[in-house]
Amino acid sequence: MKMRWLLVSGVIVVALGAGLAWRLLDKPAPPRYVTTPAAKGDIVRTVVTTGSVNPVVTVQVGSYVSGPIKAIYCDFNTKVKAGQLCAKIDPRNYQVALDQAKANLANARAQLVKDQASLAYARTNYERDRGLVARGIVSQDQVDADKSAYEQALAQVKLDQATIEQRAAALQGAQVNLDYTDIVSPVDGVVVSRNVDVGQTVAASFQTPTLFLIAKDLTKMQVDTNVSESDIGRVKLGDRATFTVEAYPRKTFEGRITQVRKAPITVQNVVTYDAVIGVENPEQLLFPGMTANAKIVTDERDGVLRVPAQALRFEPQALPAQASRSRRNAKPGARVWVLKNGAPVAAPVTVGLEDGTWAEITGGKLEAGDAVITDEISGGSAAGARKPARTPFRF
Repeated sequence: MKMRWLLVSGVIVVALGAGLAWRLLDKPAPPRYVTTPAAKGDIVRTVVTTGSVNPVVTVQVGSYVSGPIKAIYCDFNTKVKAGQLCAKIDPRNYQVALDQAKANLANARAQLVKDQASLAYARTNYERDRGLVARGIVSQDQVDADKSAYEQALAQVKLDQATIEQRAAALQGAQVNLDYTDIVSPVDGVVVSRNVDVGQTVAASFQTPTLFLIAKDLTKMQVDTNVSESDIGRVKLGDRATFTVEAYPRKTFEGRITQVRKAPITVQNVVTYDAVIGVENPEQLLFPGMTANAKIVTDERDGVLRVPAQALRFEPQALPAQASRSRRNAKPGARVWVLKNGAPVAAPVTVGLEDGTWAEITGGKLEAGDAVITDEISGGSAAGARKPARTPFRF
């Protein structure tokens, strides 16, 4: 019986020792921290967007009159001057209308000469008979008839004069239509689009067709970007912008915001606004219609104390007693955790500009060179650390 109790007691002692050893081995290992030193650097906040490259001034050259294209004198990439002839519409119908208007004007002028002669005769009869009526040679009725004929001749002359003005206006209109058969460039520039060929009929009855598209100056271009309504409030005139195009992936073009248009652009319930980037194009590397990937710099700081933005969102999981007191005593507001003597310590800070990657520190208890904690790596348990890896079973 005594041996049995000794055996039971030994088993109990061994079990208690094993349990105590397991608890000691299963104690979590201290965590490891990922740190980044607080240092001075640049912070740039940007708005990323896309857009298309366009000439600053684009002129659509159309036709006011209808008819078949007789000749074309401008093609793609042709440099033109203001007033230069680019195309010719068949002018025969308009020449006929002009000749008819000239004939009508000549007829009206001849009619005026004829009616002026009739007016002179009617005036002579009226004045003669008005002198004879007192001597009883002619009747009063004859004098009244002569007066009526005279007034009618005078009115006819005035009517002829008005008809001449009308015929002259018709002649001028016919001349204008004939002149419109010459399609000329209104500005100095480069033809970027030609939409007609010789023999094609132009119909200008309902809507003026666009025959040529002329860019006034390809050395000055603009990028029309689509900025979302959540970002447009940060974009303002004069902001610096950079962009790239697929034709030159290694070249970065620079410009400035020249216009923020308030007209909304709604596509599938998504509202955007056009922010125009003005850019110089002296080498004419940029072509109209190119797709641009742009970054608009809305704010920037140079040489300021900065920390990773992730450090502002970091909170330690397990803290020693000293760090726990630091957390409880910390005032509400932004703070970062600094690794000092192997333990995290809360440091209140004042945050300035953020760009999504870095955050500017404008005040607080953080100094350059402090190891700011950005992440925590759990150390696991001591038992787990000492536990050998299990060999997989093989068939």
